Amino acid sequence: MKLNRLLLVAALLLGAFTGFAQQKQPNFIIILADDLGYADLSLNGSKQISTPHIDKLAENGVNFTNGYVSGPVCSPSRAGLLTGRNQVTFGHDNNLGGVLPGFDEEYNGLPLTETLIAQRLHDLGYTTGLVGKWHLGTLPKFHPLNRGFDEFWGYTGGGHDYFTAKADGKGYQAPIECNYKTPQELTYITDDKGDECVDFIARHKDEPFFLFASFNAPHAPMQATAEDLKLFQHIKDEKRRSYCAMVHRLDVNVGRIMQALEENGVAENTLVVFLSDNGGPCDSNGSINAPFNGQKGILLEGGIHVPFVMSWPGNLPAGETYEHPVISLDLAATFFELAGGVKTDEVKFDGVNLVPYLKDKASGEPHESFNWRFTISAAIRQGNWKLVRLPDRLPLLFDLSKDISEQNNVALDHLDVTTSLLKQLGDWDVSLPHPVFLEGAVWKKRQLKLYDNHYQLVQPE
Repeated sequence: MKLNRLLLVAALLLGAFTGFAQQKQPNFIIILADDLGYADLSLNGSKQISTPHIDKLAENGVNFTNGYVSGPVCSPSRAGLLTGRNQVTFGHDNNLGGVLPGFDEEYNGLPLTETLIAQRLHDLGYTTGLVGKWHLGTLPKFHPLNRGFDEFWGYTGGGHDYFTAKADGKGYQAPIECNYKTPQELTYITDDKGDECVDFIARHKDEPFFLFASFNAPHAPMQATAEDLKLFQHIKDEKRRSYCAMVHRLDVNVGRIMQALEENGVAENTLVVFLSDNGGPCDSNGSINAPFNGQKGILLEGGIHVPFVMSWPGNLPAGETYEHPVISLDLAATFFELAGGVKTDEVKFDGVNLVPYLKDKASGEPHESFNWRFTISAAIRQGNWKLVRLPDRLPLLFDLSKDISEQNNVALDHLDVTTSLLKQLGDWDVSLPHPVFLEGAVWKKRQLKLYDNHYQLVQPE
C-alpha cells in the first residue's frame, strides 16, 4: 500500500512538473502582412490609415525601426523567415513560379535539406499551425503539413482572391485547403483568416503553440469590402482607396488575434511578432514606403526595410524603440532558444536570439552586417554604410545615418569604403550555391527599371 502511495505521489509530482515546464514554454505568433508599405501604419506616421491594433502591439512591446527581411519578394523572404537562414545559402534566391526550361520541377520549392522553425518547435512539444499563404512549393513533399506544421488552413500559391475560392479553381481562385475541418466558404479572406487564428488559439490554449498567421493583405488583387471602402471615400485614387481599406481590415484582425489571447488567458505567455514579408510594391498596389526609396523587388531600403514589432507582456520592455538593425532571420533563433532548444552543429541559424539584447543581458549589437542577393542585384549593410551592386552602373553607396532615403550616392567620395564593401560582398557572393530554380527572365529588366523610378518619400496628407 505504501509503495502504491509513493508511486501515486511521484506521478502527481511528475505531472505537476510537466505542467509547469509546459507553462514555461512561451507560445509564438508571427503575424505576417504581404506587400505592406512601411509608411502605411499610423505607427510609422500614416495620416491616411489608422492602425490602432498594430500600434498597440508597439505600445506594449518593442518597435524595431531598423527591421529588415532577407529578401525583397514573397517566397525568398518567407524561406528565410521560416528557416532562420539566409535563403540564398541554400539556393532559394528567386520568387517561385513556373518551372523554366533546364530546371527540374522536383526542386521547385523550399529545399528539403532545410528544417523549418515549425518542425523544430513541433519536436519540442509545440502544436504548430499555418493560416493563410504558403508560397514555398506546391508539390506534396513541399507542403506545409510535410514541413512541420500540424494544421493548415490556406493555399499553397503566392496569392488569392479575397472573395472567391472554387472547388475546381486555379491560381488566385484555388480552393482553400484544410486538414482539420471542411473549410467554410469565403466571406472576405482577411476576416476568414482572422476567424481561423482566433479558433486556433482557443483550441490550443492549454498547450504550447506556434501560429504562423500568414495574411495576404494588402497583396493584389486590390479587393476591399464595401463597408471599408466607405471609410476612405475621401481618397480620390481608386487603387490607393482600396489599399487603405485592405490595411484597415488587416489591422482589425490583428486586434481580434490579440483579443483572443486575452480571452483565453494566454496573452502574457505569448510572444507576438508583426512584420511585412517585403516592402510595398508602390507601382502595383498603391502602397507607400516613405521615407525609404525603392519598393518590393529591389534592394533599396523600400524593398527590404519593413515594419517590425515584437510584443511579450511582462517579458519584454513596453513602448521601447530599438534602433540597432535586426532581421527576420532572427525570429527562428529567438523562438527556438526560448522554447528550450539547444543549438548544435546540426542546428544552425543565421539569425540570433534577440531577447537578451532587448533585456540588456547581451552587450553590443545583434549584427555587424547584413548581405542580400536577389536576381540582378546584391547589397551589404555594415554599420551605417549600405552598398548596392547592379549590373549596369557603378556601385551605389549610401550613409544611412545621414541619408535614410538613399538620395546621395557617395561611392566615389568614399572609395575605401566602396572597395572594402564590394570585396566583402563579392567574397560572400561567390561562396553561395547556384539557385535551385529561377523566375522568368522578363523580371530582370523590370527590376532594373525599378531602381530608376521616383518614389514618394513623404507621407501623404
